[in-house]
Amino acid sequence: MKRRAALAAIAAAALAGCASVAPAGDAYVFAYFVDNGQDGLHLAGSRDGYRWDALGGGASFLAPQVGKAKLMRDPCIVRGPDGIYHMVWTSGWNETGIGYASSPDLVHWSAQRELPVMAHEPTTLNAWAPEIAWDEQRREYLIFWSSTIPGRFPQSEAAGDDAGAAKYNHRIYATTTRDFVTFTPTRLFYDPGFSVIDATFVRTSLGDWLLVKDETRHPPRKYLQVARAASLQGPFDPLSAPISPAGLWTEGPTALQVGDAVIVYYDAYTAKHYGALRSRDLVHWEDVTAQMRFPDEGTAKRMRHGTALRVPPALLDTLRAR
Repeated sequence: MKRRAALAAIAAAALAGCASVAPAGDAYVFAYFVDNGQDGLHLAGSRDGYRWDALGGGASFLAPQVGKAKLMRDPCIVRGPDGIYHMVWTSGWNETGIGYASSPDLVHWSAQRELPVMAHEPTTLNAWAPEIAWDEQRREYLIFWSSTIPGRFPQSEAAGDDAGAAKYNHRIYATTTRDFVTFTPTRLFYDPGFSVIDATFVRTSLGDWLLVKDETRHPPRKYLQVARAASLQGPFDPLSAPISPAGLWTEGPTALQVGDAVIVYYDAYTAKHYGALRSRDLVHWEDVTAQMRFPDEGTAKRMRHGTALRVPPALLDTLRAR
């Protein structure tokens, strides 16, 4: 009886940020990039969380304009309490800022801005995979991303990927804002003691969960793990055992709750395909990749590192009609 009640509660709970909850009949959009992110934002739509189709005929919905490299990789979109969609993205491989824009309908976008989130650390190598979440308790947006500051965490530097003379050795950093005009000073957000990237939140009535990728290269890990969170600000419990398939290099996890199950989508980037995991308790996971249909799988336009969100069905219908 308790298990049934818990599962029913999960199905009704709301997932914040780049993870969303939706009862049967709702609609979902997947924001992603293709190739190197040079042509901008791509969107896919789904009614069930399993069958995804490219929207807009597979064309870009927004061309990148900020940053030195002018890329739009790893897009993350959240719908705020005012109904406005806010997006952040990686604007270049080796830059200290990230991109930001907003939209009422995922079609018409504000002027793009560069947020100089790591400008205060001039030796920073990068600012990758930013995520944005609405923190309803604090009434503010949390923006977080992965960065390497050479020499900052020497105990794990030798285990990272090569970056010329330096090693990528990421930690998660964050800032908050209520109006996207003023931002709190960037701070270290999550340090598990090893190189970590691609953090995202999964929120259910059973609690908040932080989902991350262990980016250790020597020896290779490259897998996904979850940690229970007291809130969006932490503290965080110890990480679980790896939840992604053994030996598969993964990145860019994002989550939706569909019915009584949480689905985690990920980019199996070295195998060049998208994959998915499913859980009803965030402890036991099954591989449901074979049940998925993603746009342009097996081609050069296949989906890359994206984030999924719930949208009103009417919006998905409008996007499909374009």
